[in-house]
Amino acid sequence: MDVTQFFPVMLAGFAAAVGFTPITKRLAVQWGVLAQPSARGVHRTPTPLMGGLAIYGALVLALLLFSPPFYLVEFGAIMAGATWLVLVGFVDDRNGMLPLIKLGGQAIAALVLILAGIQVRIFASEAINIAVTMFWIVGITNALNFQDNMDGLAAGITAIASVAFFVMAIQQQLSLVGSLAAALGGASIGFLIYNFNPATTFMGDMGSMVLGFLLAVLAIKLDFRVPAERQIVTWMVPVVVLGLPIFDTTLVTVTRLLEGRSPMVGGKDHTSHRLVSLGLSQRAAVLVLYGVCIVLGFTAVQLSHATIEEGLAIGAALGVAALAAFVFLHRVYQRSQQRPG
Repeated sequence: MDVTQFFPVMLAGFAAAVGFTPITKRLAVQWGVLAQPSARGVHRTPTPLMGGLAIYGALVLALLLFSPPFYLVEFGAIMAGATWLVLVGFVDDRNGMLPLIKLGGQAIAALVLILAGIQVRIFASEAINIAVTMFWIVGITNALNFQDNMDGLAAGITAIASVAFFVMAIQQQLSLVGSLAAALGGASIGFLIYNFNPATTFMGDMGSMVLGFLLAVLAIKLDFRVPAERQIVTWMVPVVVLGLPIFDTTLVTVTRLLEGRSPMVGGKDHTSHRLVSLGLSQRAAVLVLYGVCIVLGFTAVQLSHATIEEGLAIGAALGVAALAAFVFLHRVYQRSQQRPG
């Protein structure tokens, strides 16, 4: 499979996002879909909140123009789930939505995929596979939603993860994964032109949920076709690619539960905020997290070729590093809460 065949879909996603984003900024102002300044936010002026529509439109356009003419059922299910989440996100961005209702909307998108045959196939029990699929899709959708807490963070994480998935898709000759990853990476980078610090527009839930949903799909569809005994290594690959969102979601969930707060109620307790409390600027904190994602993406590519012994060693090392980072950042947060003012 020639890697250059995917350049048109990547370039189309990039160009369309660059072109569509100014239009969605104007629509957000006209329709009053704006992020208002708040104690949780980092901006002090109302900011357009419909950038996710530009990302979605760029994805659809790029895939319709250049995606391979196969996998019509799966492609249709992926686009149907993404479209549904755009609508759910728009309602949430404009009017607000109870967390349980939003979770229900995400579960519907996951169910569409499962009905189309896009699901985890690790266990002998079909019921367990479906449950794991539902948990994975809803979990990663929310994990990316959580990353939309600082300028350029969610879009940058998505771009880096998409490149990692794209590289492995090329290696495994997976045309659907390659096309989707190329379009997603291109659209995310195009949107970053407007969303990197200082951002002039936000993607909103209609963007972050769609990005998380599509990354979850890429992870499920990344098929390494390896013997059963090596699956203990390959199942770790998408977890490593998406290691930062998974880590951050775990970190803030534990923090909020320990404080008696709902994990679904936002706050300035994310990894990015804790880096800022150490003295980094917002831009520097985001760049550090980009670096972490690049390292994780490179590690995941290496892991995809590793032996069982090498894979277990890499997994153990990452687990120790994650635990150390968790303890350190938890103490950083505790110290920041004890500071006066």
